[in-house]
Amino acid sequence: MEISPAEVKRAASAQPPTPPHEPNGSEILVRCLQAEGVRFLWGYPGGAVLYIYDALYKQQSIEHVLVRHEQAAIHAADGYARATGEVGVALVTSGPGVTNAVTGIATAYMDSIPMVIITGQVPTPAIGLDAFQECDTVGITRPIVKHNFLVKDVRDLAITIKKAFHIARTGRPGPVVVDIPKDVSLHTAPFHYPERIEMRSYNPVKKGHGGQIRKAVALLLAAKRPYIYTGGGVILGNAAAELRELVDLLGVPCTNTLMGLGAMSAMDPKFLGMLGMHGTFEANMTMQHCDVLLAVGARFDDRVIGNPKHFASVERKIVHIDIDPSSISKRVKVDIPIVGDVKDVLQELIAQVREAQVKPDVKAMSAWWGQINEWRKRECLAYKNSKDVIKPQYVVETLWELTKDRDTYITSDVGQHQMWAAQYYRFDEPRRWINSGGLGTMGVGLPYAMGIKLAKPDADVFCITGEGSIQMCLQELSTCLQYKTPVKIVSLNNRYLGMVRQWQQIDYGGRYSHSYMDALPDFVKLAEAYGHVGLLVEKPSDVEPALREAIKLKDRTVFLDVRTDPTENVWPMVQAGKGITEMLLGSEDL
Repeated sequence: MEISPAEVKRAASAQPPTPPHEPNGSEILVRCLQAEGVRFLWGYPGGAVLYIYDALYKQQSIEHVLVRHEQAAIHAADGYARATGEVGVALVTSGPGVTNAVTGIATAYMDSIPMVIITGQVPTPAIGLDAFQECDTVGITRPIVKHNFLVKDVRDLAITIKKAFHIARTGRPGPVVVDIPKDVSLHTAPFHYPERIEMRSYNPVKKGHGGQIRKAVALLLAAKRPYIYTGGGVILGNAAAELRELVDLLGVPCTNTLMGLGAMSAMDPKFLGMLGMHGTFEANMTMQHCDVLLAVGARFDDRVIGNPKHFASVERKIVHIDIDPSSISKRVKVDIPIVGDVKDVLQELIAQVREAQVKPDVKAMSAWWGQINEWRKRECLAYKNSKDVIKPQYVVETLWELTKDRDTYITSDVGQHQMWAAQYYRFDEPRRWINSGGLGTMGVGLPYAMGIKLAKPDADVFCITGEGSIQMCLQELSTCLQYKTPVKIVSLNNRYLGMVRQWQQIDYGGRYSHSYMDALPDFVKLAEAYGHVGLLVEKPSDVEPALREAIKLKDRTVFLDVRTDPTENVWPMVQAGKGITEMLLGSEDL
């Protein structure tokens, strides 16, 4: 007997419904990342994370970038976060995957970069038994993260990921590690991702204390020699517009730290340049001799103020604004601490200055600017160019001239080239200068550039590096080819570990112990072997044409091996243990 279609439909509807599919931990993780709007994930697979990689294979919204070393995965996600302000995300396996990632995590932690790092772990029953590729991820990373988690139950995974992103991006940002055992990534559970999260033990202050802000305004308006000193917190807090408004409103001089460059336009006459160990003469002298100092999102670190006793030898009033209360009065005692989000605090500060309808003393400010302009006459960044040998400063200045009207991001590694980039590339906007300030990590420049290029595909992304630093993560040229991230690498090749050589010349009697690079590869052929364009630049007259060619090759990664003067030093320089006004301005001061 035949059954009619209507009877088949009725029979089907009478069957008990199929229970909904419960996702496993890996699928839950991917759904959490999708809910957070994650677009890119940098990583390297291994046994402990293969279920996660299987889940990634089944989706399309998150692009995974396969790096060639786990350190580069963290750096690339870090560079992405610095340029966009979004949380960078990386994925590594257990054991050596984690230990290879440690340098990248510490780099992000020192510069307060919002990141979530997913790490694989051996199955929960094997934890503590010295299983294959096991290490104590939570213990190893505890000193270099804002927080870390070990997820032992798949039912806790979604809420843990929500907490991780919340902690990473709020308050003082920082990296958060989530360690996921292999069995947790396989077990199933109902999926629920909360829209909001509240943590009783974590409530960073956002609004500054109104009374403290009023005191700060009174001090600034009564000042005879005011100065505004800002750090990376202004960049991270997206407060550059507020900073510029306050500087214009008060007409006061302003300086940025290495990590704060771009918060003030380098073209603004009220900007005195970078301060600190390799800062300008005028920026350092103004820092030492001001009577009221407004510090915003900065931490008075050793590379900025030099010897704290020397800095404290001149009496001044200090107002310090920071999201992190532990950074206030850590190295320098301040008079008016203001804990809060720098953007919110600056907005309130501006409102109160406008409401007061009072300007700093005109006569006193005129005298103060007169003194600053006298210091500026030293022209501390002047250098003697050459027609015979390439000066590194000239390379950076030429790059700035060619790219200043383009959408450009500059990354650097660490060393002399980093300082020359900071001194001679005139950053006009925030988040365009991407470098490792706190940890000073060699090898970051190329992975940073890769991460930025994925986020900003239409922008020009230049990595200013040296022949020592670039070899730390050189294998990522392969990643550039696979994922079509056409970055431009400008290697200032002086055949030395330049900053080490400079210190050995100045502080160690010219004993150049293991700082000379006498077995360098042919970088042009090496770039070509990776499928890219290599250009050798040996004469000053070839610098500009080579840079123009690199810019013109928009869709190709270009490696410029620029042979620079091996004897050139970074000036000004404040030696270790000295005060910020005790500067060496050139070889004549040695």
